[in-house]
Amino acid sequence: MNTIFRKSMLSVAGLAFAGGVFAGPIAAHANPVDAKPVAAAVQSAPKPQGEQSHITLNDEQTANVKAIIAATKKAGLPERAAVISIATSLQESKLENLGHLGDMNDHDSLGLFQQRPSSGWGTPEQITNPEYSTTAFLKGLKQVDGWQDMPLTDAAQTVQVSAYPDAYAQWEQQATDLVGQHWNS
Repeated sequence: MNTIFRKSMLSVAGLAFAGGVFAGPIAAHANPVDAKPVAAAVQSAPKPQGEQSHITLNDEQTANVKAIIAATKKAGLPERAAVISIATSLQESKLENLGHLGDMNDHDSLGLFQQRPSSGWGTPEQITNPEYSTTAFLKGLKQVDGWQDMPLTDAAQTVQVSAYPDAYAQWEQQATDLVGQHWNS
């Protein structure tokens, strides 16, 4: 899709969203029967930092989103943990379960989160298992004090220790949208 067209569409969608957020409470007072608690949940969600990126997902990537969400639920963690996990995976692998990439490999990084066996994340077989790698990421996330309230990129960076610590922020909106779309499916 043409970049200018895509940015225009995102701007229109953003204006429509903002209009809904600001008109939501007013509209709720106008007709209380139709009032929905969704507006309050949207208003309390953290605002994504910086310019946002977006990719179109194929079936494998969508299955990996669902696997991350399932592992998050199994760990008893809230949607915010899934958002951070998916944004991290979008940055690290574009939600592709990467095996060894030969000369293109970043050391021995593998899987959805580009975790390294040599850094103690697990065996190559474990790291390339979406449930295992998500659970390992979430275990690290739970050790970060205040992760629920900190900017997504700070929470992800504390777990991942990336050479590009601010790169996770660009995926927050898409990760939030994906969790919203698949959390209850």
